[in-house]
Amino acid sequence: MRFVVAPDSFKGSLSAAKAGEVMTRAILLEMPDASVKVVPMADGGEGTVETLVSACNGKFVPLEVTGPLGELTETYYGLIDSESDGKSKAIIEAANIFGLTMVPMEHRNPLHTTTIGMGQVIRHVLDQGIRSLVIGLGGSSTNDGGLGMLAALGVQFKDQQGQLLPGFGRDLEQVAFADFSGLDTRLTECEIIVASDVINPLCGINGATYVYGPQKGATSEMVVALDEAMSRYAEVVETVLVNEFRHSPGAGAAGGLGFALLAIGAQIVPGAQLVGEMTKLKDHIRATDWVLTGEGKSDNQTLFGKLPYCVAQWAKEADKKVLLISGSIGEAHEELYDMFTACFSIIQGPSTLELCIAEAEQNLFDCTRNIIRMLNAMHTLKSSEEVSR
Repeated sequence: MRFVVAPDSFKGSLSAAKAGEVMTRAILLEMPDASVKVVPMADGGEGTVETLVSACNGKFVPLEVTGPLGELTETYYGLIDSESDGKSKAIIEAANIFGLTMVPMEHRNPLHTTTIGMGQVIRHVLDQGIRSLVIGLGGSSTNDGGLGMLAALGVQFKDQQGQLLPGFGRDLEQVAFADFSGLDTRLTECEIIVASDVINPLCGINGATYVYGPQKGATSEMVVALDEAMSRYAEVVETVLVNEFRHSPGAGAAGGLGFALLAIGAQIVPGAQLVGEMTKLKDHIRATDWVLTGEGKSDNQTLFGKLPYCVAQWAKEADKKVLLISGSIGEAHEELYDMFTACFSIIQGPSTLELCIAEAEQNLFDCTRNIIRMLNAMHTLKSSEEVSR
């Protein structure tokens, strides 16, 4: 029997690669002769670099940049060779430069975070002569509209008194002037693809601040003030560039970093689709019998373009069975059955979040093992029936 194992990360507990390895061990324990193809997945968020470097036989490039709170932090990006022309492509991930998990809960405040590190990573990539970039935007702690990144790339933002603004969320309110004349000219030579499954505009009730600000530490009063400041900042940028980006789908990704990337010529595409294409997941699915996917928590929101939903879509197109194995199954889960052959939660009983995270690896192993035992029994029964006929 052939399996494709294509999980997302189980956020807070297991990376996509680790989840794939655990599920594979369980499959082979119960079905030693099975063929298992592991394709760890990501949608532009945490794990995107690891997923694509692993799938494309790339390498990691470590460096030190400005972290989410302005401190120095160690990060990395990936380098892979393009199949079309053999040139190197850089894979960059917001989550390992200024990710939400990098900021302790008590310090989460979008006024105090910055995307400066993204600009520094991009400059490092350009210094290596690379002109093709894939940037994943999920899981950020920032809400600075990409102000920090643009500042690190040479754009000067000033307040009414002509003072230079460094590029933190708190600086949005002070932006009165923008000078793009110092923007790194090498960016005009680049192809920048942004991987994001967020389609929010920059401002308004569906924008970056209102939708994602609270989880980054914004109070209700802060949300209103930040959104107004974001709108004024966008107006300054758009006036200088004589172009409008704030209403584009994905402009609100990563606290408005999508807006800034659009402003320097990037193209935003669905993250799961991009990763699926780069890992050739559709080809692997067509050559298998069963597809296993999963994530930290599944509910009806999974059907709004989350990674397991995309995997299920590709499985359905290929007429393959697809199983969803998740950390937990939430509200309105009945709707999941329209896309998945069956859905499983790895939790074995009442538990705390801390215990679920601590036991995630063992629970995932046990759940997958039970599923394979069931499939094994079904296969044996079917074979016996065919022989008896």
